Amino acid sequence: MAPYNASLRVWRGDVSGGGLQDFTVEVNEGEVVLDIIHRLQATQTPDLAVRWNCKAGKCGSCSAEINGRPRLLCMTRMSTFGEDETVTVTPLRTFPVMRDLVTDVSFNYEKAREIPSFTPPKDLQPGEYRMQQEDVNRSQEFRKCIECFLCQNVCHVVRDHEENKEAFSGPRYLMRQAELDMHPLDTKERRAEQAQEDNGLGFCNITKCCTEVCPEHIKITDNALIPMKERAADRKYDPVVWLGDKIFRRK
Repeated sequence: MAPYNASLRVWRGDVSGGGLQDFTVEVNEGEVVLDIIHRLQATQTPDLAVRWNCKAGKCGSCSAEINGRPRLLCMTRMSTFGEDETVTVTPLRTFPVMRDLVTDVSFNYEKAREIPSFTPPKDLQPGEYRMQQEDVNRSQEFRKCIECFLCQNVCHVVRDHEENKEAFSGPRYLMRQAELDMHPLDTKERRAEQAQEDNGLGFCNITKCCTEVCPEHIKITDNALIPMKERAADRKYDPVVWLGDKIFRRK
């Protein structure tokens, strides 16, 4: 493919406000959107703020919205757009803008601290943990998360309702609860109930928008959130489970 000049529209501004600015930037074969943003910095806007690190789709730093869809800048090839198409790059909408394409994602770290950590059996020492391969396979998918926060950004529970943020952890951290709840060596009790009562699992109405934008193709809804909802419902409404809990507690 011969080099061509692409029309690029980038959001510029800070906490006080801003807007979209139009640029024309050269594109070469095989380049991704992050390459074009870097060329824009080098040739026209040296003060453009953008967060990035690995450029390999594994750090999650360069999350943004491209033509309205949450994506990684480093994994979105310019060849997916027509040469006459305007490519619009904006910051993640759900989180407060700091400057240009950089947003304040501290909300996610606050929610991470609310999740109780892995709690192994007290009689096991590091190096003595043993798991069946099928147990490893169940939660290995969730360990692929690169914390790009695209799922958090696209989730309409927090995206469209600021008032929900205090009570809702978002799909990334509900998935973390599910991962630990599936772990055969985790002794922390009632993770499903905590996900429901403290992390806002009930707010999720399984639209699967989080799964659709995940760059690691994790089936967040089908393999984490729905099973977690089922376990939470069993704990609360299944009479056999309820009776078992009563007997166990009495014992």
